[in-house]
Amino acid sequence: MALSADLLITNARVFTADPSNPWAEAVAVQGNRIAFVGSAADARSFAAPHTEVVDAAGRTLLPGFIDTHYHLLWGSLGLAAAQLGEAHSLDAIAEHLVAWMEANPEREWVVGRGLIYSAIQPGEVLDRHFLDRLSPNRPVFLTAFDGHTCWANTEALRRGNLLHAPAVSEGSEIVADPATGLATGELREPGAFEPIRSLVPKPDEAGRRAMLRRGLELTAKMGITSVHNMDGQESQLLRYAALEDVGELTCRVYLPYDVKPETPAEALQEAVAWREQFQGDMLHCGSAKFFMDGVLESYTALMVDGFGDMPDNRGSALFQAEHFNRMAAEADRLGLQIFVHACGDGAVRRTLDGYAHARRVNGSRDSRHRIEHIEVIHPDDIPRFAELGVIAAMQPLHAPQHAGSSDVWVHRAGEERYPLSFAWETLRQAGARLIYGSDWPVVSNNPLWGLHNGLNRQPWRPGDPDQAQTLENLLIGYTRDAAWAEFQEDRKGMLRTGFLADLALLSGDIFATPAEEVGEMTVDLTVCDGRVVWRGA
Repeated sequence: MALSADLLITNARVFTADPSNPWAEAVAVQGNRIAFVGSAADARSFAAPHTEVVDAAGRTLLPGFIDTHYHLLWGSLGLAAAQLGEAHSLDAIAEHLVAWMEANPEREWVVGRGLIYSAIQPGEVLDRHFLDRLSPNRPVFLTAFDGHTCWANTEALRRGNLLHAPAVSEGSEIVADPATGLATGELREPGAFEPIRSLVPKPDEAGRRAMLRRGLELTAKMGITSVHNMDGQESQLLRYAALEDVGELTCRVYLPYDVKPETPAEALQEAVAWREQFQGDMLHCGSAKFFMDGVLESYTALMVDGFGDMPDNRGSALFQAEHFNRMAAEADRLGLQIFVHACGDGAVRRTLDGYAHARRVNGSRDSRHRIEHIEVIHPDDIPRFAELGVIAAMQPLHAPQHAGSSDVWVHRAGEERYPLSFAWETLRQAGARLIYGSDWPVVSNNPLWGLHNGLNRQPWRPGDPDQAQTLENLLIGYTRDAAWAEFQEDRKGMLRTGFLADLALLSGDIFATPAEEVGEMTVDLTVCDGRVVWRGA
């Protein structure tokens, strides 16, 4: 007699992501494992009096989404700030901030997040004087959607001892008024804004736990059952471990060890210790995260040639080539997987050079090293992903939908780089393995919106390569290949008997939905580790 199931989802269009059994009609879950994948008729034997039976009525059931570039704590804590992502002008920014201040009169600091660069129109300035008019006495601290540029009013600059624009670390900049030498209020990269950010009051542990619950609930609502968390500090690691201990960690977390330019090579032993201590199904470690450069929007990306709208400026790097080569070789020697933030084509090249150096020093192994973002790439570097076995970790929502958009990114890149901007299909055709994520809270964490952008991407100019993705390739990049990218392909990323029970039931049949309507779909049910962690209306 067949085992009885705790949960049975039947009459579904099941996309299993399993090449040996790509389609099914029903999935049965017992405990935290998948007990059956097959026909609706055969699934009936798994139903028992205690079984929850969900009639999917033709809706798509697929493996839970794995977001391969996520900031769980940062995004969760940011939910308490003024949300500026929908403010498309300086006036709208002011309205959002005033409304937030009126709703939060007890807050000492005025904090906003998600500001989009295109809200600052040509000829306009967002500076401390603008913010002083809104809040002359309370310190104001705003963060761009990508986390690489911040703005502060005079009071915040004064408290951070930045008003007189002191020197900062390489790759960062306090923008100064050439006439007075004083800071304008625009701060680029952490070396410039950390003195202020560190002063912003942080919630106590109970408050952080409450905000994390909100972030986890939002994550579950999106059908996300695993995240590759891109900022990894010990405090975060222990916080997630504590949540797991009490059964409140409702998605799986892969956490890297943060490596900054000042991190000594011997500190990588701590990442090894994390790997040895945290190897559970809900929380695991074994990687190291580097930042090679900043972003194009603030001219802090590292470019092979100059920016499109500033050809004499090639940006900057946080790691010099020799330094990164040495650190990459040591991390690789220790068996750590390496993630590197690289937006500019120069940063991508320097990272690939470092991976090649590590291979020469240590020999070839199944390292699965990654490059995150790859917003632009030089044509000479495209084949190196396949040659070196490097994963391309991409975020579909980062790509402007058309070159005529108000997004300043397209101007920073310049027309000559359009063909190899967010070059998803070009990299795929060259043999690279692509995985997908959001970079939440930089952009929405809704994977259905990511699917929408990937499906509907159009060439920016006639004759440019078509970088749009097929629905199947996108889904594989959010599931099976995403699991492979964290060395978890033997237990998740597919709907296969014996695998961990991570599932997402969509609001309709995504394969019968027109591509231009995919972004309107929602998730009706999310199951992580056999538990229903989200149930739609």
